[in-house]
Formats: sequence, C-alpha cells, structure tokens
Amino acid sequence: MPPSLTLDAPAGTTGDAAAPTRRTRIFALSEARWAAAALALFLLALPFYLWGLSAWTWGPLFALCYAAGGWEPGLAGLRALRDRTLDVDLLMVIAALGAAVIGQVLDGALLIVIFATSGALEAIATARTADSVRGLLDLAPTTATRRGDDGSEETVPTDRLAVGDTILIRPGERVGADGRVLEGMSEVDQATITGEPLPVAKQCGDEVFAGTLNGTGALVVKVERDPSDTVIARIVAMVAEASETKAPTQLFIEKVEQRYSVGMVAATVLLFALPLVFGTALQPTLLRAMTFMIVASPCAVVLATMPPLLSAIANAGRHGVLVKSAVVMERLGQVDVVALDKTGTLTEGTPRVSDIRPIPAGGLSEDELLAMAAAAERPSEHPLARAVVEAARDRGLPVPAAEHFASTPGAGVTAHLDGRTVAVGSPARLLGDDAAHPVAAVATRLEADGRTAVVVLLDERPVGVIGFADRLRAEAARTVNALTALTGTAPKLVTGDNPRAADRLAADAGITEVRAGLLPADKVGVVKDLERAGRKVLVVGDGVNDAPALAAAHVGVAMGRAGSDLALETADAVVVRDELTTIPAVVALSRRARRLVTQNLIIAAAFITGLVIWDLAGHLPLPLGVAGHEGSTVIVGLNGLRLLTSSAWRRARRHTTPA
Repeated sequence: MPPSLTLDAPAGTTGDAAAPTRRTRIFALSEARWAAAALALFLLALPFYLWGLSAWTWGPLFALCYAAGGWEPGLAGLRALRDRTLDVDLLMVIAALGAAVIGQVLDGALLIVIFATSGALEAIATARTADSVRGLLDLAPTTATRRGDDGSEETVPTDRLAVGDTILIRPGERVGADGRVLEGMSEVDQATITGEPLPVAKQCGDEVFAGTLNGTGALVVKVERDPSDTVIARIVAMVAEASETKAPTQLFIEKVEQRYSVGMVAATVLLFALPLVFGTALQPTLLRAMTFMIVASPCAVVLATMPPLLSAIANAGRHGVLVKSAVVMERLGQVDVVALDKTGTLTEGTPRVSDIRPIPAGGLSEDELLAMAAAAERPSEHPLARAVVEAARDRGLPVPAAEHFASTPGAGVTAHLDGRTVAVGSPARLLGDDAAHPVAAVATRLEADGRTAVVVLLDERPVGVIGFADRLRAEAARTVNALTALTGTAPKLVTGDNPRAADRLAADAGITEVRAGLLPADKVGVVKDLERAGRKVLVVGDGVNDAPALAAAHVGVAMGRAGSDLALETADAVVVRDELTTIPAVVALSRRARRLVTQNLIIAAAFITGLVIWDLAGHLPLPLGVAGHEGSTVIVGLNGLRLLTSSAWRRARRHTTPA
C-alpha cells in the first residue's frame, strides 16, 4: 500500500541544524533499505538453492529474506487487523509464508522480494512528491541582515523577522522576507516564484519575495509579511495540508476496498476448499488459491487516485496557485461555468487617471491642471489622490508643495498653492446646484462612460475635471478566452459596481453576460441559480463582499495579493501572485489529473481482471502473478507522478496561449 505523503525533514536532517535536502536519498527510506536487504539475501541464497546444496546453506538466508522484506508490511497488517481493518499487505505476507509451507520456498521468497521492491518504489515516488514542495524551503535563506533604527546591523534568523523590520539584501544574497524596497536598485531573479525567465529590475517602492535571488546591487527592504505568511511558506503549508485530505473518488475507493478485500478472502477460501472436497491435491490447490489472492488484491486501485491529485497540487503550488485540498483539485476539473468579480479580479484594483479635461475658460493645459491637482492631493491617503500624484510623476511634472491642506471625507481636499486656493473633490459636493456649468457636463459624460470623476476648482472657480478608471489586467481578455474554451461557456461578470462601468469593462475583456449592482447576497443568488440549473460554478473574487459567493460555489478561488483575509480563508484555492492566467491553467491541470485517475483505474482493473482469469482458467505461476500485480501498482503510481514535472504545467498553460 502507498505510504502517506509528508513534508517533514528527511532522515538525516535535524531541525535547524541542516536544511532539508532537495531530493530524499533513496536509502534514507526504510522501505528501500529493507527491500535492498531482502534482494541481497535472495541473490545470496539463490545459487545454493539451484546447486541443490543442503537446506542448511540456503534455508537461513531465505528466512532472513522473508523477515527483511515482510516484517514491516506484516506488522502494519496485524495492527490494522487489530483495528478490524483488513490490510492487503498482510495478505501478501501470508501468501509468501503459505508458499514456503508447501515447499515453494523460492517462489515465496521471490514474492517477498518483488513485493518489497514495489513498496520501495512507491515510497520513493511518494517522497519525490514531497521533495518537489519541500525544495521550495531550500530557496528561503535561514538568516537575514536586520537594520536597527540607529543604522546598526545584526544577523538574525528569518523566522524572527517581524512586519516593519528593515533588512539589507547584499549582492548575490537571497531575499529573506516578502517586502518592499526602501532604498537601492538591483535586478532580482524571481523565476522560482513568478516564473519570469529574466531578472526583474527593482527600485524604491517595488515588491520583492522571500527566496528570490538578488543581483549586483544592494537593496534595503521593509518587511511586509510575517515569515510564516510569505509566498513560499504559504505554498508549503497549504500543500502539506492538502496532502492530508482525500478526494471523493479516493474515499469511495477506500470504502469499497474493505468490502472487496473481505470478499476476496472469502473467494480465496472457497477456491481452496471446494477443489479439496472433490479430491484435488493439496499443493496445487493451495498454490492457485494464494496466487488468486495476490492478483485479486486491489493495491493498484487504491493507489490510482491520490498520486495524480497530489502531484497536481504540488505543481500548482510551485506556480503560485495554492489548492487547499485534494477535494478541491478534483472539483476544479468539474467546473463548467465561471463567475468573475470585477474590482481586484479582472481589474488591478487600484484607480488610475484615465482622463484630464481642462475647460477653455480655466486657461490651464492638461499638465498644469494635473500638476495643480497633484499638489493639493499629495498629503492625502485617498486612493484617488495617490492616483493623481502617480499620474503627475509618470508625466515627469514637478509637484509643488502646497500649504494649509484640509480634507473633508466624502467631499474632497483643499490646499493653498502660491497664494491661491485649490480644491479637488466630488462634482456633487463642489458644484452644488450649478449643474448647468460646462464642468458638470464633462463630469456627467465621464461617469456615463463608467469612470469616476473629480472636479478641480481654483479660487472657487471650476477649471477642469479628472477621470479615473480601474485598469483592466493585461491578461484579462486572454483568461476569459481560455476559460471559455475550457468550459464551453463564456464567463459571467458579477459585480457590485454600477452597470455602466461593468458593461464597459466586460466589453474590453470579452464578456457578454454582466450582472452589476449586486450586494453580497445577490452574488450568492446568482451562484445558486446556476447550480440549480445543474452547473458546476467556479467563482473568482478578492473582497469581503465576495466571500459568501466563494463559499457557495462548487469551487471558490481568491486573488491572493490584494485579497481580504476573509476571502482568502473562505476560498478553496488562492492565486498568490494575482496572475489570472494561472486560473485556466490549474483547471486544465485538474482535468488532466482526473484523466490520469481514470487511466489508472482502467490499468488496475485490466491487470486484475486479466490475471484473475488466467489463474482461474489456466495455470498462472506465482512469481508471474506477483510481478503482474506489483507491476501494475508501480505503473499507476508513476503514471500519477507525471504531473510533478514542469512540462505538465507548461502543457496546462497552453490553454492560456492564443493560437
């Protein structure tokens, strides 16, 4: 039976004393050591047996071979039997001992060797799954250089860093924590986190991730995430948690397994007893019954489900999609309709200046209007104020210092600039009843196009309007097309935003069905209506208002970078780096995992059926039956682990690449 997947440090490493190795050494696994011992003893005894020497020469060696290869599964089987559970591994050991009792010592020893070798291969394959995730831990440095308020430096373990700490990243060092650059410029190789093939230039204000490799410059970084909440830590923790869950298919198989195993034992007893009643010789009857028990065991069936799903979870985790359980990974492949939130999901979630409209009577150019507004807004923390200041900087405009800044929530800001009063704020608040003013008409047109508008006043006289829009993500249209191709249905936009803004953005993204102006309960209603129609709904969102819909959906996916804590906790999966294109990729990966599960079940059923028929209708040699049974188990295990490879993710990403 397959060993369980764990992410503990491999044998030979101890806590902080040594970092986990990227690949588990084969002989660090007890299954591999005992299998090697059993094989060595078998090969040592075989010449003495074939030469016809005394049983005293080969008997003890074969006995040790039985013990080396069979004691672990035998003990595990006895413990399971104590808990009133029938473990098929115990049946294998009993079959080997039965062969020895009737004089088939060589066949029994060969059964033990093949069985132990199969178990070792399963353990190695499963360890590779854990290694692929544990390898991420190797990327994160264990220490970092922390700067004190007085400029002093000290080397501290990265797990002692706290949000707000300042760390120094020297050239060639790995970044010790997720944070934002305060000082310095450099190029950072972050392929391990984002998949970008080339180093990315980093300067003041840019985000960096723990485990990425700094280039030739030095960076001073402010820590923005707790060490336990970095991208790498979240991937490892969530994949480890997911590995402990079981998909519905696996749970069904395990439920059937017990009944099947009891039935198989009963059939074995009948196959042994009935021929004896009719006078058949003991030895060939017992041998056939034991062969039947071996080839009919459901080991390959039990191993068919979890390796593909766990491999898919690990691979998705390496590429920034945290799937919280095997149940979710199986469900992702079932979705046939997608509901997308707007703000923070299809869009970047931060407003950008889209229009600068000075009016002729104001006597200002676009740059002058923007610079004036930026000077007044610079002390403000409002998202629209930050967008104005950023737009001025992008144009290279000087932003003069303003005096006597004042902010009124819901209305806007005022400040003095060169002895003149500048006000920036809501048209309704600043214009009052003067709806006939040309500025009001400009603001109305912008709002009709789905933009947010603010009016700029100079000495209480309107001089222009600035429009804002939440920018569509660059990959939004490509993601919509990919999800349409995968599900056969175009995604739906469900948003609390106003219909005009929603329709404009939907048209840019290629979405035709829009539900706008929705409260959280309304979004849940949309999901339930689709599910009542027999659809499997995938909801993608990021805010607190999306959490109820994420919980109600067949699968809920949260955007991780700007997602609310409630959305991240409620969602079944998290897109860590907010890359929309990974959503169709993980759906495609899930579907491939489901196909591999089906393949594995077919392979296992074909082997079991063929070998059972051969044993009942003809004469199936015991060693050949063992080889067929254990071979099928190894085949399905390795078939599932194909999804661990980088090529499996690249193949899934093809769904997001335009033809």
